[in-house]
Formats: sequence, C-alpha cells, structure tokens
Amino acid sequence: MNDSIKILAGIIIPLIGTTLGAAMVLFLKGEMKPFMRKLLLGFASGVMIAASFWSLLIPSIEITEAQGGIAWLPTVVGFLLGIGFLLLLDTVIPHLHMNTDKPEGKKSKLDKNTMLILAVTLHNIPEGMAVGVVFAGVHANSATISLAGAFALTIGIAIQNFPEGGIISLPLIGDGVSKRRAFLYGVLSGVVEPIGSIITILLTSQIIPLLPYILAFAAGAMIYAVVEELIPEAQSGEHSNIGTIGVAIGFSIMMILDVALG
Repeated sequence: MNDSIKILAGIIIPLIGTTLGAAMVLFLKGEMKPFMRKLLLGFASGVMIAASFWSLLIPSIEITEAQGGIAWLPTVVGFLLGIGFLLLLDTVIPHLHMNTDKPEGKKSKLDKNTMLILAVTLHNIPEGMAVGVVFAGVHANSATISLAGAFALTIGIAIQNFPEGGIISLPLIGDGVSKRRAFLYGVLSGVVEPIGSIITILLTSQIIPLLPYILAFAAGAMIYAVVEELIPEAQSGEHSNIGTIGVAIGFSIMMILDVALG
C-alpha cells in the first residue's frame, strides 16, 4: 500500500466512526438516555484532550527543538490562534447546542435541527485539521510524527466519533425527522472532517516550516471545542460525575493508543 492510499485511508477512518454511530438511529428506539449521553460526551472530551497533547502539542514542541528554534514559541502562538479561530467561527456561524433553545452565532432563520447539526459540524472542523496535519507531517517525513502515530490519532477520533454520530442523529427522531433522514444528517455532520483533512494536507505540504504552528493550531481548536461545548453538555443536569468518568476513560484510551502505536 503506497503512502497516498494510506493517507486516504487515514482521513476516511473518522468518517466511518461517525457513520457507524449515526446508524444507531436505524436500530434503536427513542432518544439516547441522559446517562449514556453524558458518558459518551465525556468520553469524546477525554479523547480530544489526550489527542491534543500527545499527537499535536508535544510533536509541535519536538519539531521546533529539532529545527533549533524556541521550543515553546510556535506551540503557544499556534495554540492561541487555534482558540481564536474556533471562537470566530463560534461567533459567526449560527448553531444550537443540545439542551438549550437559545441559538448562538449570527441570527438566522435556520430551523432547530439544522443548527444542531451545525454545532456538531463546528467542532468537527478541528478534528479534521488534526488528522490532516499529522498525515502532512508523515508525508513530509517528520522524525517526530510516525505513520503509526498518525493512525493512532485517526483511530482515536473515529472511536469518539461513534457516539457523536448517535448523539446528533437520535434526538432528531423526537423532532419528527425520519430515521433515514436522521442517519443522513448524522453522516453529513462528519463529512467536514475528511474535507478539512484534505485541505490541511494540501496547505501544510506547501509550508512545511509552519508545521509546528499548524499542529498547535489544531490542538487549540480542539481544546476550544471541548471546553466550549462537550464538557458543559456532559456536566449539565444531574449525575455530572458520569461525564467525568467518561473523560477519564476517553483520555486513557487515547493515551494508550498514542503511546503504544506512536
């Protein structure tokens, strides 16, 4: 299998996770129980936090050190730019978080279901960037980013995308959306990830010296999504400790994947 096919497989894996999760709507009856939703949201948060550190921030520092630069500078700059980028999108794109009827972003006439999908799509953007930038590093033969490490990241994101696919699709049934359409909406929310990966790979391959900045940028964007959306939803209402347990499990699994395969 040549490098191009490996990279293509890597960027498709997260979408497969989302698709399988969305497919739960075809087999399950009713909405996801709050207990399970909190656990899965926490799990997704843990995966994204661990991936940000082990797969993005640490490689960013190591690459800068290998280049003879100030180890922390590109990482801090990229991280803050990533936070700012997601903050900008969060401010501009109309979207609606779960468990609330108050839309965020610019005012629009979009319906509730569309804005819920946009909320999930919004935090899928940094995941797509993260996958793209690590495979760009592999393509550039970076000594600090291995193919196994890149696949560890993409598998970890696919694992946390599985519950996300269900979380976006299952509630739509309660709003009168057909199962097939709810499944389609769940899949479409994840399509942004391979698109973001491809764009990131194309851009990064042209500006390899900026790889440490882009790695940290993706990490900042992911952390913003976790802090702004996933953790608050996992901690809302009763039994918030379930979300915390989910974070611990997700973080541990992603850490094991990255250390064992990276």
